[in-house]
Amino acid sequence: MTAITAPQDKYKAVWIIFFILGLGTLLPWNFFMTATMYFTNRLKDPPAHLSSNQTANATLTGGDTRSVLEAKFNNVMTLCAMLPLLIFTCLNSFLHQRIPQKLRISGSLTVILVVFLLTAVFVKVDMAPLPFFTITMIKIICINSFGAILQGSLFGLAGMLPVSYTTPIMSGQGLAGAFAAFSMICALASGSALQDSAFGYFITACVVILLAIMSYLTLPRMEFFQYYMESNRSRHTADEENKMDLLKKESPAEKRPVVSLTEDEAKPSVSVINIFKQIWVMALSVCFIFTVTIGIFPAVTVEVKSTVSDGSSWETYFIPVSCFLLFNVMDWAGRSLTAICMWPGKDSIWLPVLVGLRVIFIPLFMLCNVQPRHYLPVPFLHDAWYIVFMIFFSFSNGYLASLCMCFGPK
Repeated sequence: MTAITAPQDKYKAVWIIFFILGLGTLLPWNFFMTATMYFTNRLKDPPAHLSSNQTANATLTGGDTRSVLEAKFNNVMTLCAMLPLLIFTCLNSFLHQRIPQKLRISGSLTVILVVFLLTAVFVKVDMAPLPFFTITMIKIICINSFGAILQGSLFGLAGMLPVSYTTPIMSGQGLAGAFAAFSMICALASGSALQDSAFGYFITACVVILLAIMSYLTLPRMEFFQYYMESNRSRHTADEENKMDLLKKESPAEKRPVVSLTEDEAKPSVSVINIFKQIWVMALSVCFIFTVTIGIFPAVTVEVKSTVSDGSSWETYFIPVSCFLLFNVMDWAGRSLTAICMWPGKDSIWLPVLVGLRVIFIPLFMLCNVQPRHYLPVPFLHDAWYIVFMIFFSFSNGYLASLCMCFGPK
């Protein structure tokens, strides 16, 4: 009946809107992550000699000419991003019952837009390194906190539509990083000063987020979307009415066994522990995949220096191209491959083995030309080693994570 009476998604408008919203969920974090060159440049020591009491941004010793804030930026950025993301993803499980979906999605996008507008404004404002560092970390916390609420709410909204409407969200997320990296490369290629390039870069992010807000506001006007929202609402109301009717019709003698039977049957479906017993391999695999990825990218990978640039423009483009653009393109390719190939199977021992083998990327990247360094040798000095490692690292991240996310619900 649903298949016969359901309206068509004209011009794939709803699909495109969910793609744009998927793009908007990960785009903000990716824009901040790929702009590390701009942020670390703002954290350099001022030209004037530092006074003896200016220890917060003092230059590191041992041959490292970077300031303390500059050297610690990537590590602190990752911590300030991932911790709020974890906390607010968990909190969203309770917030969705108390805060309307429209407010969660549109409100989160609005807050993220305001943060990016402030970031663009601060590009033109002179500021001491320590206050700039503090404000930047606060903005990263805000973006990932509201981004977690946005992402969870968006997947919940897509769950009310046909199964295929989760795909555009995943595709949009996969292309978010590539779009951010490509935008940074275009900003650098414009030949403008780093400050002007960063301003254009953040304004581009504002335009995309504004487009996501406008797309979401037009979503309720779509006949296709309205139909499924009404169907979901009617189904929920009918379920509640059926439950009330059953309770009213039952006599006191009949109620007890029915309640007992319902509880026994419901326990396996609602118990988190019982669910985890079924999916623990996939759940821990996903956790381990992203633990390895986040532990290296971008905190370690952005510190690798080119050995073949020899003062050429490749030195400027090495990290934006070989690190950010390559990672996101290959990650997207890995995610996309699961549409035609799903090896190994969900019960195969090879899946957890391949996931566990990804830990080898930690020493491999550390043995590349990460600078500064004091103890480890550099056996993988040439840029080609770094690029090859990045291809396998990013592709395995996208493919194995997507594979586990497909098998888990089954």
